[in-house]
Amino acid sequence: MRYLLLQTRDGLQFVSLPESHMYQLIALLKRLYKEIDKLTITERPELPTVLADCADVERLESGLSIVDGLEYVSGLERRFAALQETEYPLISLLTEIRALQAQLEYLHDEEE
Repeated sequence: MRYLLLQTRDGLQFVSLPESHMYQLIALLKRLYKEIDKLTITERPELPTVLADCADVERLESGLSIVDGLEYVSGLERRFAALQETEYPLISLLTEIRALQAQLEYLHDEEE
């Protein structure tokens, strides 16, 4: 398991993902950063700043949360799917988000 440290408007957050999928999440976030300014809507989803990719986390502050990767990616999907974008081909971003989401769902089902 690996952990991605993110800076959000509300503070720091860790996202836990299998090592095999961490690169995909980082690449997805970089792509979203690159494309978000191309959206024509004024209310754009807020994206976190990626601070670190860690092999292990020992939380010393109880206020720090660790979010499951599937939960995090599903939240991204909900935020982008709700956008009322008419000019930018949003489907390409949603396809990338949903592909990672499907892989994480498959892994989650395999673990159960």
